[in-house]
Parts: sequence; C-alpha cells; structure tokens
Amino acid sequence: MAGLLSKERIVADANFNRWLIAPAALGIHLCIGSVYAWSLFNPALVKRIGVVTSAADDWSLKSVVWIFTVAIVFLGLSAAIAGKWLEQVGPRMVGVVAACCWGGGFVVGGLGIVGGQLWLVYLGYGVIGGCGLGLGYVSPVSTLLRWFPDRRGMATGLAIMGFGGGAMLGKPMIEGFLRLYYRAPDYLGPLDGVELVTAAGRRLSEVGGQLQEVVVVGANDVAAMIVPGPEGVYVAGSGTVGAAQTFFTLGAIYFVVMMIAAFAYRVPAPGWRLAGWLPAEVAGDTRTMITQNDVHIDQALKTPQFYQLWIVLCFNVTAGIGVLAVAKTMMTEIFGTTLPGVVDLEFAATYVLMISVFNMLGRFFWASASDYLGRKNTYHIFFGLGIALYCSIPFFASQVSAQPAVVWLVGFYAATMIIFTMYGGGFATIPAYLADIFGTRYVGGIHGRLLTAWSTAGVLGPLAITTLREHAVTRAIGELVQHVEPARFAASFGAGVDQLDQLVAAKTVTIAKLMEIAPPGTVNPTASLYNQTMYLMAGLLFLALIANATMRPVHPRHHMGDAG
Repeated sequence: MAGLLSKERIVADANFNRWLIAPAALGIHLCIGSVYAWSLFNPALVKRIGVVTSAADDWSLKSVVWIFTVAIVFLGLSAAIAGKWLEQVGPRMVGVVAACCWGGGFVVGGLGIVGGQLWLVYLGYGVIGGCGLGLGYVSPVSTLLRWFPDRRGMATGLAIMGFGGGAMLGKPMIEGFLRLYYRAPDYLGPLDGVELVTAAGRRLSEVGGQLQEVVVVGANDVAAMIVPGPEGVYVAGSGTVGAAQTFFTLGAIYFVVMMIAAFAYRVPAPGWRLAGWLPAEVAGDTRTMITQNDVHIDQALKTPQFYQLWIVLCFNVTAGIGVLAVAKTMMTEIFGTTLPGVVDLEFAATYVLMISVFNMLGRFFWASASDYLGRKNTYHIFFGLGIALYCSIPFFASQVSAQPAVVWLVGFYAATMIIFTMYGGGFATIPAYLADIFGTRYVGGIHGRLLTAWSTAGVLGPLAITTLREHAVTRAIGELVQHVEPARFAASFGAGVDQLDQLVAAKTVTIAKLMEIAPPGTVNPTASLYNQTMYLMAGLLFLALIANATMRPVHPRHHMGDAG
C-alpha cells in the first residue's frame, strides 16, 4: 500500500495533460468544502431533544458553533504539520489520509449525536474531520503551482474554488437527508388544551400518568421548525432531527469521492518545463513582487513577509468566518422577525447556498484577476471595500427594524455576497502570493504553515460573533422584561420575573416568546444582535490593510543558493 501511494508512483509521463489535475483537486475540495455548510446543522443540533424547538437540555448555539471552530483550528494545525510531509510523500498519500479522516470524522461525530455526547462530536467532526480538512486542502496546491507556472492565480483558484463551492453541493444533501430521517415528536395539543407546570424553569405535563418534560411551540417559533407543524405542546425526546443518520451517510459519500480523486493525482517529472513559457524576469515582467528565487520552509519563518501575509490571511478570514458559522441563524434573526412573509427557514437555507456560490465564484474570479492586477493590489481591494461593506450591515439591520421593507434585505444580501467573494478570493489568491514572495519550490510547506492563520481566525471569528451575540441577547431580554406586565409574564411562563435567570437558562424565556406578550409597538431587538460584531470585523480589516500596504520583496539573504 505504501508503494501504491508513494510519490514515485504518480510521476506523470511526457504526454500527460496538466489540465487533468484540476478535476482531481476540485473533487477533494468540493467534499471538504461542505464544512462551510455547517450552519445548516445548527437548527437540528440545538433541537436534538426538543426536535421542534430547543428543550432545556439541548445544546446551545454557542457550543454547536464551536464544533465548526475546532474543525477550522485543526485544519490549520494539520496543514502546518503536513506541508513539509506533503513535499516528501506526494499528494496521493496525503489525499488518501484526508479521505479517511474526513469521512471517519463524520462517523465518530454521528455516534456522539446518537449518545448525546457533545465531546464526541467535537472529537469526530472537529478534531479528526478537521485534520482531514487540512490534509485535503493542501494536497493539490503545490502540485497545481508546479503544473501552471504561467497562471498561478488561476490554477490555485480552480482547486480552492471547490472548497468554496462545497456548501453548494452540501446544502441539498444535508437538507435532503435531514428531512428524510426526521421524525416529529409526540403532539399533545394546543397550549390552551394542555395542563402545564413549571419546575426549575422547565415546562412539564402529565403523559401516561407521569410528568414528562415538554416543549411549547408558539407563533414565533413555527418559522424556525425544521419541518413545519402546528403550534402547541410536544413531548421532548420523543422524535428525532435526523442529524446522526445524516452524518453517517455523508461520511460514506465523501470517503468514496475523495479516494477516487486522490488516486487521480499526478506530479510533474523532475526538470519538467512548460513549452513556450518564459519566467517573469526573462519575459520582461515589471511586477517586482514576483521572484525567481526560492526560500526554504524554515527560512521563510524568519522573514517579516511571512508574518505580514499571516496577518493578511488571518484578519480577512476572521471577518468572514464568524458570519459563515451562523449565516443561517443570522439571516433568520435579523429579517425573519421583521419580514416574516419573506424570510423563513427555507429562505435562510437558500442564503447559505448563495454564500457558497459567491464564495466559489470569488475564489476563481479574484485569483485569476490577481494574475493581472498583482496580488498586493487585489488584497487592497479586499480590505478597502470590505471595511465599507461590513459597516453597512448594521445600517441595513437598523433600517429594517424601524421600517420593514424588502429594499433593506436586498442591500444586506448584496453586501454580504460581495464580502464572501472577497473572503473566498483571499484564500485562493494567498498561495500565488506566497509563490510570488518565496518561490515555488517549497510553497506547499510554507502555505501549510501559513494556514495556522486560518486556525486562529477559526477561533476569533466565531468567538467574537457568538460572545457578542450572547451579551446582546441577555441585554435585550432584560430590556424587554421591563415592558411586560408581571402578571402576564407569570401567566405565560408559570413563574415570576424573579426566576428570570432560571427561565432563560432552561430556554423557556426567549426574545421571540417575550415579543408575543410585549405591548404593541415594542421594537423587536433581534435585528441588532450582530451590530457590534460587524464593526469589530471592519476594524480587523483595517489592520490587515496596513500589513498588506507595507509588503516588500524578501531580502536576498534569505534566498536559497544553487546547492539548495
């Protein structure tokens, strides 16, 4: 098996068509790119027990979002470690290991969902699956750069485009399997026809002679149901969201596809040259940022350029990845309450699909454009335009809250789609930027180490958006309670305002349920939950803009000599 996977077995012959590498790279990236559809699992995982709405013991959104974060962290860590290994063993070996980790991670995560063990989901999807992400991500990059010295940006854009488009293929599969395996919980009847008691913040009802925990679906909760159903009272734990079965199915599919793609990899023969192509210096290219020298992997870490590019990638990713992690939830919360006839759960799911489309298109478009604009100028566009767009999101949210109209939804949609083209474009352009600065000989290993910036961003982005959102929710609930009559509060939730903390912790009291009993004219605060996060992201892009503006060629003392 080691011989079958070795680098020597995949050296291409003289007549090999270099364009055949693109489908193999694209196949692996489409599979691992489904990580961008993680937010489609959020509604199911936070209702694992309640099914129709969250029960007291269901996992919180913050804890579920962190699974995505862990996967991104291990993507960067494994890529950093595997970068040098990739240069030794070749892309087929790395691709096969990636298939085992990514497919196996889904299986282990599914077992965690079945057993209610959140740590096992973290281990499976987050740690094991995250390693599969990192290995699969770097496996084709250096190979493509060697096959396409004349079109570095376009070549990496072709492969990394698949990572951005993975959610586009993942969406119909995830939603289809979730609906296939979904089973609604037992329905007890409308709220006014079921006798309920409240204990320690939980709602209970007598079922079969015993008190059992139930969940209550109100008018504002119907739109968030995975499969639409009637308002009323349901028995917690009596149905299934289908998440575990979906994990098992996807794991098997991704494993098979990635194995086929890994065995299609080929590397150029030693000394291979592209017929009719001249290096930039010989051809008279005036873009001085493109070097014809090489920098060793370990020496690259001693240059300021490596850390400047690290900041550029980290802050660009941080700004986008936090929004990606909660995209479906954010769309529902900002516009679902203000434009309920337009934005529902299906609309939010389509929004996730469009993020994938624009993310994918941006990877190919911006990476290809950078071959003509230059990498530095391309990143100037990312950061300058990105700052303005992130600052526009709170504006659209406040306007739709004060004056509900579709025009604000259109503005928000357009702004975020442009953001995600540049988010994806940043990923696709960075390998070519590295090749320009450090040369192509060790670009795979250097790229792997630079992806630790992605790991850092995978923590910073979701941490910022979930923490700031959590604080905004707590503050909003506290302000709403002051507008609700205490007697009506007690009648609705079976406990007084003095037990608010317990009721919130048990998910009995939410913004949506408070708005049902709030006086007419009360402004729904949901649309403003993400304002602080957007301003923070704009500030990070400004720092990245400075790092990119000060980029200079590597000093000659870091270049490798003829002897290597």
